[in-house]
Amino acid sequence: MTKGGGLSRELSVGAVSERSGVPVSALHFYESKGLISSWRTAGNQRRYGRDVLRRLGIIKVAQRVGIPLAEIKTALDTLPDGRTPNKKDWSRLSARWREDLNSRIEQLTRMRKRLDGCIGCGCLSMGSCPLYNPGDSAAERGSGAQYLEGDP
Repeated sequence: MTKGGGLSRELSVGAVSERSGVPVSALHFYESKGLISSWRTAGNQRRYGRDVLRRLGIIKVAQRVGIPLAEIKTALDTLPDGRTPNKKDWSRLSARWREDLNSRIEQLTRMRKRLDGCIGCGCLSMGSCPLYNPGDSAAERGSGAQYLEGDP
């Protein structure tokens, strides 16, 4: 609140953290990645516009459904600076991600169905496992163990 009783148009990093539930360290990280922005006071303190609260809400929801930060940044870059994103903005942003989410859901559903087959055979054979080695693609790499943890 300002002295006149109105809401201040700018927020400290602590106020943003408290109101959004996002740790200060995450705010600094998001700022370093260009997802949100701030300015400095004469005393070199960070200040954020009130629109940052809605932007943080968008970031957190998008992350929760698995959207990578780079894609979130690309979407946020389409919003006007200094204006709180509204329902129309959200509809446009979420439509960008819907197709990708549907594709991932379909892929996970197919994997879940295949998982039952692996439980049935129990061997996880490199030659026949549809999850770890679909179409025996590892054979193209040669004989012997072809995958280390984390390899595609």
